[in-house]
Amino acid sequence: MTQNEQQSVSENFDADVAIIGGGAAGLAAAVALGRSLRKVIVIDDGHPRNAPAAGAHNVLGNEGISPLELLAKGRSEAESYGVQIQRGRVEQVQGTTDNFTLAISDSTESIRARRIILATGLVDELPDIPGVREGWGETVLHCPFCHGWEVRDQKIAVLTSGELAVHQALLFSQLSEDVTVYLNDAPEPVPEVLEQLASLNVPLVRGRVEKLVMEGKQVQAVQIENTSGSDAVLFDADAVVVAPRFNARTELFEILGGEVEETPFGTQIPVNPQGMTSVPGVWAVGNAAQAMAMVVSSAASGVMTGAAVHGDLAMADLNETVLAQRRA
Repeated sequence: MTQNEQQSVSENFDADVAIIGGGAAGLAAAVALGRSLRKVIVIDDGHPRNAPAAGAHNVLGNEGISPLELLAKGRSEAESYGVQIQRGRVEQVQGTTDNFTLAISDSTESIRARRIILATGLVDELPDIPGVREGWGETVLHCPFCHGWEVRDQKIAVLTSGELAVHQALLFSQLSEDVTVYLNDAPEPVPEVLEQLASLNVPLVRGRVEKLVMEGKQVQAVQIENTSGSDAVLFDADAVVVAPRFNARTELFEILGGEVEETPFGTQIPVNPQGMTSVPGVWAVGNAAQAMAMVVSSAASGVMTGAAVHGDLAMADLNETVLAQRRA
């Protein structure tokens, strides 16, 4: 199909591709598609998951960049290739391949698109402990690769249990010699886990964690309930490691008939290596499809899926042209 023929097909739609979500994955997909002269609309509600963090790490060439600055640069790059960025929230989506309609919050107009990329991210389901949310993304963290360097050589409290506690303690012990695991009323670890913690020189504190003592976003101590009736016990800490449940935003995927995948760490949208879902014409990238994806890997998935979606559209257009020529 020639470029003019491609444009005539696109003119019947507001977008070749509607990308729902303007994080690293969504914007990277938009850039890849925009560079292939695709009409792209990115719909984003302006609430990035990593906004509380001071910096995004392991971002080659932009180490420690503010997450909001990174996204601003990404939007500018996407717009330079003709991508349209629209602020809003997609409340409803219907249709199928080559005929999707998206309803946007606070708008009487809808968007028609040939393909959809879900870059909707995930929600961190945090432990219900006072202080956790206040320090989240600063001194309350979960990933040693994202924030471990910033808490190196500090007093680190690990609020997880079982095998995951050993995993977290192992990784954070590389960063500090002062790591403690708090059982938080979880079942007593099996002997093998106790042996592993002892081998790491990581003490285990039993009892329920009542709260984190905070000064602004800075952890000061972990407060443990004292069952003897006296005052609660405080353990000094500079940083706290938790194990959230990572739940992808799957509402739109489910509206379109998709089935969510349950993992040990939360829910996600199942995809093939190119980001294609089980719903025809619908793709998913970034944390929506992979809970553990960091910024760079999320962006990489966006590039790969953007290229794949462009190829899918190109093949569909070619097949339509061949059929039209046969009918002529």
